[in-house]
Amino acid sequence: MNEAMRKPNDFKSGVKPIWCPGCGDYGVLSALTKAFARLNCAPEKIAVVSGIGCAARIPAYVNAYGLHGLHGRALPAAAGLKLARPELTVIAAGGDGDIYSIGGNHFIHACRRNVDMTLIVMDNRIYGMTKGQPSPTTEPDYPTHLYPAGTHVQPLDGMSLALVAGANFVARAFTGDPNDLAEIIVEAIRHPGFSVIEVLSPCVTFRPEEREWKHQIARHALTPAGSVAEALAAVASAPELSTGIVWKGNRPPYTGPGDQAGKRVQDVLDSFVA
Repeated sequence: MNEAMRKPNDFKSGVKPIWCPGCGDYGVLSALTKAFARLNCAPEKIAVVSGIGCAARIPAYVNAYGLHGLHGRALPAAAGLKLARPELTVIAAGGDGDIYSIGGNHFIHACRRNVDMTLIVMDNRIYGMTKGQPSPTTEPDYPTHLYPAGTHVQPLDGMSLALVAGANFVARAFTGDPNDLAEIIVEAIRHPGFSVIEVLSPCVTFRPEEREWKHQIARHALTPAGSVAEALAAVASAPELSTGIVWKGNRPPYTGPGDQAGKRVQDVLDSFVA
């Protein structure tokens, strides 16, 4: 294929998505393929890694290498792949439950470790694939069939957690604006280190009121801050459904333990074979 002729459709696998009609995750798929086209990536130089859940189906729909792994384990798999194959563009993807709940510890340490890869968190504030249970980002008073009066538990703030834990690029986007999301994905991939994009992705089946997000989004209300403290203050003070890039750090990416550490690991492995 002529590299100059790559289009978004070149990055679609041909597998038909089985998300509910109107699901926000379609917007992420559209934006991701647009971003790959704008970057002129070769499909064989891309890997998309996910865990379990509605959002985690995305590797099947992308024409690239993909891994549909275990629940909550997208980030360690993606980090290992990037360290072993640094020439690859590695994308990890998952929902708010997959990444912030069962994968929460991996999320914290991925931010801290700062491997050069991009995480897309599709946040719909509900567990969609398992029929509408509250997730870590569900509002405390939101009624579900398990908690008719709400959980009364403070929702997790993924953006602030990413900033505190050390992510090198932090942004929020909305699936209803796929072109803006595509531009943010391009910037995230180009930025060295661990990039986190929290994407507001409506679940029209279990949270149909999220269809109104398209009228409520404060577009580009977040802009790059001069320090982590300023970024945290911006996230805290901005409207709840704000989008934009809030942080571009300059920490050098983690590239592995070094040749000597790698040699020691190999020596241990060789000792088992011998």
